[in-house]
Amino acid sequence: MHNRLAPKKHSFWYNIYLFYIDLDEIGLLSQKLKWISHNRFNLFNFRERDHLQLPRENPDNSKTVKQHLAAYLAAQGITLGEGKVMLLTNLCVLGYNFNPVSFYFCYDETGQPLCSVVEISNTFHEMKLFLIGNEELEGDQFRQRAAKHFYVSPFIDLDTTFDFNLRIPSAQLDIRIDDFNQSGERFFISTLKGDKKPLTDRYLLRYFFSIPLIPLRVMWLIHWQAFLLWRKKFSFHRKSANQELQKDVYKPFKHN
Repeated sequence: MHNRLAPKKHSFWYNIYLFYIDLDEIGLLSQKLKWISHNRFNLFNFRERDHLQLPRENPDNSKTVKQHLAAYLAAQGITLGEGKVMLLTNLCVLGYNFNPVSFYFCYDETGQPLCSVVEISNTFHEMKLFLIGNEELEGDQFRQRAAKHFYVSPFIDLDTTFDFNLRIPSAQLDIRIDDFNQSGERFFISTLKGDKKPLTDRYLLRYFFSIPLIPLRVMWLIHWQAFLLWRKKFSFHRKSANQELQKDVYKPFKHN
């Protein structure tokens, strides 16, 4: 659900599905399930290149997402070691993928929550990471406010603040990301809620046919909602403007 509170009201919600997978078990899943592959065309395909790759400017695609994530965490002073990483995301569907946001939930070698990393992407396929350490873990929720400084929507300023409230997924999914303006007022609410379902070939076919081509649908809906906001005369910010407010961007878009 997305709900804009200001400067004008605009809200919508859609049904989606997401995958919650152990990065160490991707190869096993592709062997066990007929409709999931690893870096290979299928109904559903986990592609390493769809997620974090280092360095930012010229990504190295020879390593796995977990290896890149471990290197990123090490640079922030966090040792992943043999810990587990669960990734909440969507997979490539019939060769196409776009994830507005993915969530890494990282655990240490004893199984205790270590941190969470939020991976936000825009329609230019740029990416930015937001790290939430275990010192910001309240019960089973990672909570943090962070300056955005990233071009997500042309209808939101770049210097607003994200407010992350991420409950570690269990039988239910409960994630919320709000936006606050420079005056400290909340003007945008986004939520992800859902129930855990088994990952089987039968369910994969059900997901595929219930919401066909979901990454392409998400991209289309983003542009449709942008059109509606433009019709409502929301302020529009071009991607090429305010480059100094677009910081720590991975896979940066090259302007002509």
